[in-house]
Amino acid sequence: MADQHAVDAPPGRSIQVVLSNEMVRLYKDLFGRGPTKARADFAARDILLVTLEETLTPAEQSMAAMGEHQRLRDVRLFFQHARERDFRDAVERITGRKVRGFVSGMDTHKDIAAELFYLEPDDDATSLYPLPSETRADRSGRDGSRAGG
Repeated sequence: MADQHAVDAPPGRSIQVVLSNEMVRLYKDLFGRGPTKARADFAARDILLVTLEETLTPAEQSMAAMGEHQRLRDVRLFFQHARERDFRDAVERITGRKVRGFVSGMDTHKDIAAELFYLEPDDDATSLYPLPSETRADRSGRDGSRAGG
């Protein structure tokens, strides 16, 4: 498992920021236009979600305006999956973890895309990617207090 210092990023930049920037770059290379908003978050220890907004090109915006949403989704997903290796490689390089599954989707009505990466389990992931429940005091009383009063 790579630690945060092993990431190919300037010091002080989080893995999530580096992942977001890399997804913007990939979208720009693939579609000729990058999203105006991007965010990467760990939804769980082994699940990475990247949300990208305002990614449609002018031609794709015209397709959406004509009501060709299914055709637009089909074309988008065809190109994204044709370059699936690029998406997987970027996540593996940045996180130091193997991608075991990749799911891509898009809401063409709202111009929001999501890239979901399922990562191979890693026993050391808790220190690098804590779940929200792991960042608060444990409610079961292991934080030194007694449950129930």
